[in-house]
Amino acid sequence: MALHWKLVIDSTNASALADFWAAALEYEVEDPSALVEQLLAAGHVGEDAVVEHRGRKNFRGYAAIRHPEDPFDGTSGVGRGRRLLFQDVPEGKSGKNRLHLDVHSEPGGLDELVARLEGLGATRVREVDRGPAGHWWIMQDPEGNEFCAA
Repeated sequence: MALHWKLVIDSTNASALADFWAAALEYEVEDPSALVEQLLAAGHVGEDAVVEHRGRKNFRGYAAIRHPEDPFDGTSGVGRGRRLLFQDVPEGKSGKNRLHLDVHSEPGGLDELVARLEGLGATRVREVDRGPAGHWWIMQDPEGNEFCAA
């Protein structure tokens, strides 16, 4: 039986990075506001543990996105499928990623994909053209995390 998983990405602004990646991957930003409200009302978390972003309450320093077709828990908003969680950490990024995402375009659509990602805040780093073996761009998200557009 396959295991459930999520990819956790360190960030300096979890909500903003979740917004970027949701738009880049055409995913949905998770909405845990109902759970946050329940925990606040019960006194299990204080207002200092909560942040509001785009009209939704979320846990400070965390934001997640999920594939729009995957199931999710209606109370917590947590996805039960393909999911990325962004968590704020005190230190900034240093060095090259040891793990990265590849974002794939439709056949012949690399230029359009790269332009769309740049419009969302990504930056081109280097083009790689290996002829029949592949053609892609190494890019960075708004916090400098490397990924490939292929």
